[in-house]
Amino acid sequence: MANRFLRALSRSRDRLSGALSALVPGRRPDSETIEELEAALLAADVGPTTTAALIAVVERASDSEAVPALAAEMVAMLSDVETTPPEVSGPRVVLVVGVNGSGKTTSVAKLARFHSAGGERVLLAAADTFRAAAVDQLRMWADRVGVELVAQDDGGDPAAVAFDACQAGLARGVDRILIDTAGRLHTQGNLMQELEKIRRVTQKVIPDAPHEVLLVLDGTTGQNGLRQAEEFLRSAGVTGIILTKLDGTARGGVALTIARQVGLPIHFVGTGEGDTDLASFDATEYVHGLLGIATK
Repeated sequence: MANRFLRALSRSRDRLSGALSALVPGRRPDSETIEELEAALLAADVGPTTTAALIAVVERASDSEAVPALAAEMVAMLSDVETTPPEVSGPRVVLVVGVNGSGKTTSVAKLARFHSAGGERVLLAAADTFRAAAVDQLRMWADRVGVELVAQDDGGDPAAVAFDACQAGLARGVDRILIDTAGRLHTQGNLMQELEKIRRVTQKVIPDAPHEVLLVLDGTTGQNGLRQAEEFLRSAGVTGIILTKLDGTARGGVALTIARQVGLPIHFVGTGEGDTDLASFDATEYVHGLLGIATK
């Protein structure tokens, strides 16, 4: 099976390749090899705590099993936090959140394409009414992807857009409502309060909404992405991560840190700039792409 993450993780893999090649089967890694691996993991943005846990696994492994043991531990870290979205009887409401510049609106479009290709009828809600031209951007994407859109003029009430979208989704019998929210810094309390208002108004139409809250994280932001995930988890009830822009960074290891330290699953990975460049997350494929291990 072709690994969907090979291209996106090529820079991270290049960063790790030298250290991994030093883990020669039949020869116990020396201190220099361990230090090189530790430095490579940190450079790939695995984070110091998670790196220490992985190094301990390599040091305990037998000579011939160091790389397989490392891979198995990485897969376990990512798999342990995986969750299954709840079953719903009507439209599934998905709130998409994130900071400015993370690729949030583009990710909403990619999600629309992904679910439409799977046979779902998708409705987009342009609740990012703060950013100039954000509504026009999402309208362009909706036309390109071929999905319906609910929007108001720039500067409108985001909660009102979300409310209208939920009503329209029920009336039209759609399968999934994707709500694009304003890009915000996780330190902006007023905008976090706006997210809570959006949650409340959607529940007036669909009582158990939103069913998912997906945080879009820019893979190039490094450990700042970890802090974003922690804050959004507290403030917005995030249920999963969309990790973007990995094709332009050597920091693919941030997924491990998010899973282990924040306890949030990665649901999707952006693998390029096109509207089809979104892959549902698979822990084994991801780790094999990161380490350059052939996938059967």
